[in-house]
Amino acid sequence: MKKYELWYKNEPPFGGENRPAYAGQYNIPDDGWEKWSLPIGNGFLGGNIFGRTFTERIQITEVSLCNPIIWNMGVCKNAGLNNFCELYLDFGHEFNKTENYRRSLSLNTATAKTEYSLGGVKYTREYFASYPDKVLVTKLSSDKTGALNFTLRPEIPFICDSLITENDGMGKSGKTVVEENKITLSGEMHYYGVKFEAQIAVVPTGGELIRNENTIELKNADSAYVIVALGTNYKLESRVFLEEDPKKKLAPYPNPHEKVSEILKNALSYTYDELYDRHIKDYTSLFDRASVDFESSVSKYPTNELIERYKNGEKDSYLEEIYFQYGRYLLISSSRIGGYPSTLQGIWNQYAISPWGSGYWHNINIQMNYWPAFNTNLCELFKPYIEYFIGYAPLAESIANEYVKKHFPDKFSEKPEENGMAIGTAATLYTIEGIPAPGTGHSGPGTCAFTAKMFTDYCKFSMDREVLAKVAYDVNLRMARFLSKTLEEQPDGTLLVKYSASPEQIHNGEHYHTKGCAFDQQMVYECYNDTVKIADELGIKDSFIEQIRKDMNRLEPVQIGADGQIKEFREEVNYGDIGEVHHRHISHLVGLYPGTLINSNTKEWLEGAKIALNMRGNLSTGWSVAHKMNVWARTKDGNRTHELVDTMLSNCTLPNLWDTHPPFQIDGNFGTTAGIAEMLIQSHEGFIHVLPALPDVWSSGSFDGLTARGGFAVSAKWKNKTLTDITVFSKVGGKLKLFVGNGYSSEFINNGFIERDTQAGETLSFSFR
Repeated sequence: MKKYELWYKNEPPFGGENRPAYAGQYNIPDDGWEKWSLPIGNGFLGGNIFGRTFTERIQITEVSLCNPIIWNMGVCKNAGLNNFCELYLDFGHEFNKTENYRRSLSLNTATAKTEYSLGGVKYTREYFASYPDKVLVTKLSSDKTGALNFTLRPEIPFICDSLITENDGMGKSGKTVVEENKITLSGEMHYYGVKFEAQIAVVPTGGELIRNENTIELKNADSAYVIVALGTNYKLESRVFLEEDPKKKLAPYPNPHEKVSEILKNALSYTYDELYDRHIKDYTSLFDRASVDFESSVSKYPTNELIERYKNGEKDSYLEEIYFQYGRYLLISSSRIGGYPSTLQGIWNQYAISPWGSGYWHNINIQMNYWPAFNTNLCELFKPYIEYFIGYAPLAESIANEYVKKHFPDKFSEKPEENGMAIGTAATLYTIEGIPAPGTGHSGPGTCAFTAKMFTDYCKFSMDREVLAKVAYDVNLRMARFLSKTLEEQPDGTLLVKYSASPEQIHNGEHYHTKGCAFDQQMVYECYNDTVKIADELGIKDSFIEQIRKDMNRLEPVQIGADGQIKEFREEVNYGDIGEVHHRHISHLVGLYPGTLINSNTKEWLEGAKIALNMRGNLSTGWSVAHKMNVWARTKDGNRTHELVDTMLSNCTLPNLWDTHPPFQIDGNFGTTAGIAEMLIQSHEGFIHVLPALPDVWSSGSFDGLTARGGFAVSAKWKNKTLTDITVFSKVGGKLKLFVGNGYSSEFINNGFIERDTQAGETLSFSFR
């Protein structure tokens, strides 16, 4: 794999244009965090590296350090995730006096680096976040004996009695203690009683270590490394979600001091080189699984300049490759087994009042976070969400019971399991939102099926039979049971979701509520279809399964309007009759992606999707562009899909390659990575299609390790848009059906297909020379 690195010739600027207009809303002046800092993470903590020379700033996040998300009239007013700590390293080196300054983030090794020379001495800093050891590590060195001097100055940000209004309960308290070579930050977020602690140790080579009241100074050292271990008293289990008193949610759980002390003790038992080697071995075991190569060369330009050149017409495919790998890097960094799911901002947040609470949003955003897990060979990174679901499942069941009893009393069952489970849009580690009452909210109950779809896709790609039988079937079945209660039979026999809303769509200044919008109908169909297929695969016979098998044909999930478009609303005639013409959501096309209802076999619907997409337009929020990219890829129009790749990089990408809504949202990064993979390989139509949406600009290239349903990992090479080689690894064995298209004369190709029976662990290779 070639070298993929973000790098810059200047440290992040302060203030001015660097402060976005919305920064004040989140209660902090932005000094480059969103645009210029470089993110590292290990699934337990996230760090943002600034690479400054006078005072280095390392901002640290931990996802359970939360206040509630605040709502007003159905609109999110933020709060949510808080900033865990700020780690400052004072060097006193004036940037304008340095030489050969360079800061970087290697995606190949998940290591950030800052280096420069001053006064004849070269200074180097390396940073990484280790998953095996659950710590953030910074190594500081100089090439001259005794030339390293700095002050370690950590702070607990946003200490306050109240956060938004007086006596709102969202205060934060804390203290700093220095002992030996360690600084301990500890305190509490008051609303949920989240006790937190960070222990920061300095391990010097040479020099004098001086302890002050809140800082540690190191003088005349050769080198040193700093280890950060942290944690809270949060525990992911059902009682946290079910407990209604916020003060009691975490009451049974102990102070994290012992846990954090053990993490630090373990990390200190290794040398720096050992810590780094353990990190590299773990990270590369994931990152090295997949790559794309569009025959680019490693760019000679700093990343911010590379982006600007791309915007101005120099379309370097190296930027497209690095963006693809950046999404994979961010997911590896923010969603690991034993940690929590990746949030709307991944595992990175500097605010006291975070954008949209940095929560889990189930009407598109959390789904996008995990799309690249499935088709870029990172399936196990979805497991934190599986554990999260297991935690909130009892509350989701309670939500379903209450909703059905209140709004569909004639369908209510005294057996809770028969009312299913439900989840609305917003969720955190402490609670989940229910389905909005009729005439309120902005998303219909299709969010339930949208959530279940992730589990179906996980199992199809991973072939994890245990999760299929114990979790995925249960999710789909129980969501399907709930959705069946929301349907109302029409005079013509059609079944429509009675209280329906296409996510966040606005008409005449208000969220539009209706009956049987495309989003809800398509998602009910997808959920029913997945439930039936999983039941058949597991050999489960059930009267409810047989009922929804029949009811699927009564849903009318897709309707075509007068303009030939797939209609968003049943009462719509021409495109744009209802709702915002260029609305960011394309919820009426979820049956095309991530769903499978609309496909190559439904020609009229596929054409209707293209018309709707063209009328919606390309330019929108970053995540919306990424969603459209995936949907366009399913139409198998490579050049049209690549327009969205171009739009994403030209209009929705910050200098540090983060996606911007604005502000920063990570789902655009993840969606684009998945979208690029979807252009190269698709497997939703019962076979693996190699190069289904190849644009002219990628006329020659290769990919390695992209994944397909059925447990297959595929690699391919092509020249002048013609395949030359394909290699397929079969994880679990089974039938391989591979579509390469017509135009290839070979004894192993029949009508464009290659079919083989495979054994678990077998690798098959095909050459088309």
